This record gives sequence, C-alpha cells and structure tokens, in this order.
Amino acid sequence: MIYKHRTKTILAMSITILMTLVTSCSATTDSTAQPEAETITSPTVTPTFTPAVTPTPQSLSMPESFGPDRQDFPTNYNPLSGLEVEDPNLLTYPAMLISISHFPPAARPQAGLSFAPWVFEFYITEGATRFLSVFHGIFPEPEIPVTGDCEIRKGVFNQTSKNILGNQVWLDKNKNGRHEPYEPGIGGICVNLYDAAGQFIESTTTDSNGYYGFNVSPAKYTVEFILPDWLDFTSQNIGDENADSDADQFSGKADAEVNPSFLYLDAGLVPSEEMSQPRNESTQMPKAEIGPVRSGRLIYADIAAFFRSSCLIYAFASSEVLSEIPHCSFVTHNFQGGGSMLQLDRFKAIAEDNKKHTPNNFNYSGNVFREEAPAGGVPANQLNIYVGYLNQSGWTYDPLYNSWLRFVDDAKTETAGLLHPEIDRLTGRQLHFENVIVVYTEHDVITPTNLDIHLELGLYGSAVLFRDGMKYDISWNMKADEFEKKTGLPRPIKFSNADGSPVALKPGSTWIFVATPYSVLSDEGDGAWKLRYYPPEGAK
Repeated sequence: MIYKHRTKTILAMSITILMTLVTSCSATTDSTAQPEAETITSPTVTPTFTPAVTPTPQSLSMPESFGPDRQDFPTNYNPLSGLEVEDPNLLTYPAMLISISHFPPAARPQAGLSFAPWVFEFYITEGATRFLSVFHGIFPEPEIPVTGDCEIRKGVFNQTSKNILGNQVWLDKNKNGRHEPYEPGIGGICVNLYDAAGQFIESTTTDSNGYYGFNVSPAKYTVEFILPDWLDFTSQNIGDENADSDADQFSGKADAEVNPSFLYLDAGLVPSEEMSQPRNESTQMPKAEIGPVRSGRLIYADIAAFFRSSCLIYAFASSEVLSEIPHCSFVTHNFQGGGSMLQLDRFKAIAEDNKKHTPNNFNYSGNVFREEAPAGGVPANQLNIYVGYLNQSGWTYDPLYNSWLRFVDDAKTETAGLLHPEIDRLTGRQLHFENVIVVYTEHDVITPTNLDIHLELGLYGSAVLFRDGMKYDISWNMKADEFEKKTGLPRPIKFSNADGSPVALKPGSTWIFVATPYSVLSDEGDGAWKLRYYPPEGAK
C-alpha cells in the first residue's frame, strides 16, 4: 500500500517560516584531466529535527552469483549483465549490434549507450575510435527523468573518510517497494544528515542517477529526504535491506548505524496521486533514436560470429570490408555530421524481423557475475585512456555507484586532455559501467585506414578487469568450452582467471576497450592507472 506523504507540505511551510536552508553543489575539472569531486556548502541555519520512526530491522540479502551457463541464470535475468530485466520476452530476441560513432565530435553525446549491456570500443585509425554496442534484453527508450526541486549534484563523490553513508533515491515504477535494476534514479532530491542527538550536520543532493553520500565517522545518524509536493514515498522496508526503501513514509527520515560504511539507505519514490509535476515547457522529450550510426569494420565479423543470430547494423562500408562482414540492415550515412540516427521504431521492427528469420538456439551465457568482488586485485580508482592527443577518455570509480563513471574530452586542441561527463542523449544521465575491461589482441593493417582486429573463434589473450575500485589481471578467450564442443554453438567472448576458471564480473554493464598487445598500462600512483594505446605499424 502506498501512503500519502501528507505532512510534507505542512512541514515545508513550517521550515520556511522558521529558517532558510541553502544548499550549493559544484564540480570542476582540474588541469590533470582528472574529474574533481563535488563539494557541498553546508546551510548556515540548522533545520528543525523531528525524530524518525524506528524501522523494522531488515536483513541483507546474500551476495548472488550467476553463470557461467544459461541454466545458472534465472529465466528473467540477462546473461550479458547478470541483472533482472523488466520484460523477459526481450531475452528471446537475438542481440542487436549497432555501429556507433565517436568521431567526429559532432556525434557526441551518443544516444542509447546506457541501454547496452556490452559496448566494444576499438581503434579505426587516424586517432579515432568507434563503438559497437550490443543490445539484448532491453530496447532503448527516450526519457525525461523525474527530478526533485533541488539542484542536481554534479561530480564524483569524494570519499575522504573510511566510512560513508548513502546510496540512491529511485523511482518505484511498479510501486512494489523494491528497487529493481531497471528502475531509474531521481536527481535533485535534497538530503539532510543529523547526528544521534538530532543536531544538523550537513546537506547534499542526489546526482543525475539518484545517488547521494556523506563522509562520516562510526556512529548513529538520521538521514532526511526532502521531496517536492508531486512525489511521495513508496512502501517502507519491503524485503532485503539493500533492495528496499528505508525512508519513513510520513517524516521522510531513516536511521542508520554506520560501522563500517552504510551504502543501502535508500528512498523509493512514486508520483503523488494528488499533485502532478509542474510542466517545464523548455524540457522536450529526446528524439526516439539510436546513434549516430557509422560504417562497418572488419572486427564486426568476429563479434557477430560469437553473438549467434545477431543483427548487425551499420552505415554501409568500404568494398573490402563489406564483402567480409554480415549485415541485416543499413543506415544511410550522413557526411555532414557524426552520422545518421536509427529511429527506435525502425530498430524494433528490424529486431522483430530478425527474430522471425534467424535460429532461436542462440546462447549468450559463458561468463560469471557475482556481487562480491574477487580477491587478489590491486586498488584502482581512476583509469585514463590515451589514444591520441585529441582522443582521451577516463573512467572514475564512484563508491556510491560501485561502478565507473565515464568522462570524455572535446577533441579540441585548446581543451586537449580536459575531461567532462559523458551522458546518454536519450536520458540526459551520465554513463556508468560496472565493469571496464581492456582486451589485448593483434591488429593487422590491411590498408593504412583499415585494420583487421582479431577476436576470432579459437583465439585467446591477456586482459585487465576494473571493477569495485580494483584492478585484476585476467585473460580473454574464444576457445570452445564444453557447451560449445557439445552443441557446436558459439558463445560470446569469455573472461577467466590465470587458472582458467571464470572471473567474476560485477552484475551490470561492461565496457570493453580493445588494445594492441604493445599498448601500455601504467600505474600512476594513488590508485590511478593510464592506458597508452599504440596503433599497429603502418596504420594512420
């Protein structure tokens, strides 16, 4: 049952009469191209404290593990992400592989990348890279994100103490009191922190994906979520502590005892049945399209081969490439910009047609997903990738997300090396991926502008996994496993430990950067790493 947050308006009026609360958030990028953490200015007047209702204790769910075989996943879980999907029927559709442009810079921000469980990034010569996005189990959709009436926090959370308190405010789309993986966060919600005596400590706001956090010492605290009138709290304490809403439905408060970090103090929100969100005429729904879509590359033949029955879409290709790679549809290339867009209606129609005309015995399992981080890693909180002076990107680990936020440059000489958040054009939210993997493999030069990057069946090589703020030396392989030997059916690229056992990926999305064997990953100190990509000799 969803209770009305009826005291919200009265409380807001009382607070307005008694005091003024000022919250300020800011983020900057420093000269070293490292994204700088956000800073919060504390209010000058202490809010009135009302004790929270003591919640019913909830247990934490045990860390789950899925894979490597399809029967190891629940039927409604995506074998490419290890996460539950909203519409299990979409798992019966073969993967859609879309060639997405990163150059020229007019292509940015791209549309749809946040919906892809896997994205491959690879070199296309002349200092540029391109993406092949793998869509499976979900169709991209445009969104005007639901937001609060506070400023949306920007920047990476800067952990300055051993313990942190926080996590996410999300939209409970199905109103069941549980946070499903496909339910989005809500930015711009003000959050206040009090000590055990009710004394105000500080305020923050949620970022574009709904995350908030505080640096704290071991102690008891109360967190207060301040909502606009058009939002209410969902049901409290339904199920696992790390997957439910903790906020009291009347006061908007929740208690926590921090020792060690407490990263599951969440608030699920639902639209009010009494008030609607004020319409902002300046906010328009993003166009329902994916892209920009660009030309095919030889590496697509290898990737399409291990995604059986998949549909590969690109904007034509040169003659020497076109004869080597499959396709199920083309997108007309627009030479005046970053590339032409693929309309979502057409995307869905192509997916339907491909499903009807390809074998349904595809199997995209083969990897293991586990919430608990493996042992044996070394600290990593930053990965910068240098492909060229005008092609630099970065991944910053955010402990609130337990994933990596993506940052890119502008590919301009005057701002070379300065990185800013990369967003999805469909949602306006910053891209974040739970796993970032560097795969090393041979690149053959066919012509100075045409490379054959080898990910064929039967090959294997070294790789590096970044997850949970740690770096792991692993391997990739396309050698046939027992399932493939028995059935003759290929499965996607697999990732393993030194002993050959499957390495545990974190449930979520995976970004795979394909590097040459002589590219160099260096330890920059204090958890920072830098990958210097070196192209093959003879390539532009």
